[in-house]
Amino acid sequence: MIKKDKKEVELIQVNNMLEVGGKIDRKDNAFEKLMIIYTSAMKTLRTKLDVLNEEFKAFYDYNPIDHITERIKSPESIIEKMNKKNLELTYENLIEEIKDIAGIRIVCSFKDDVFKLVDILEGFQDIEILERKDYITKPKQSGYSSYHLIINVPVAFSEQTIYVKVEVQIRTVAMDFWASLEHKLKYKKDTSKKASKELIKCANIISKLDDKMLDIKCNV
Repeated sequence: MIKKDKKEVELIQVNNMLEVGGKIDRKDNAFEKLMIIYTSAMKTLRTKLDVLNEEFKAFYDYNPIDHITERIKSPESIIEKMNKKNLELTYENLIEEIKDIAGIRIVCSFKDDVFKLVDILEGFQDIEILERKDYITKPKQSGYSSYHLIINVPVAFSEQTIYVKVEVQIRTVAMDFWASLEHKLKYKKDTSKKASKELIKCANIISKLDDKMLDIKCNV
């Protein structure tokens, strides 16, 4: 008996549940069903994080979590991203290659809180971390700073459990402030070279502010 690759198993599970395959067709309801699967994965992970948040509030003197947000990519955004990646519009490519359809953002107070939460997520026995990108230790050229994880989340349906990818972004309040405003400026109009340089300067200032606030925390 040939042992199937885990990715192949996950794809078969989803396709069997949707009873579809091949090219994406927005006229059928398979796309909507697929979004329900991703939404369920996001809810499953969000519940774990909410329990963790309540634990910190109730049992410890300090809670590293400031707030948590979540989002599902719109169908238009998914198709646009697939086109940008030059992917054929198939369900297989969508499931395997688009890894941030479901997303959760955890915003922390201090920089060391980010890495503490990464360690906690790594310790969850029923999830699997597939990818990690540390843009805090090494920010993007644009100045963007955050910690990204792609996580496989088990979602229990009536007849089977399916592992579904969810992107988790963990950042500080200061990083979130910069990223939010940068996002609005970027999508408002084409960002000039001068504006890009100014944004990088602001990101450096925010990074120094994060370090200073962490120093104050450690010395209080």
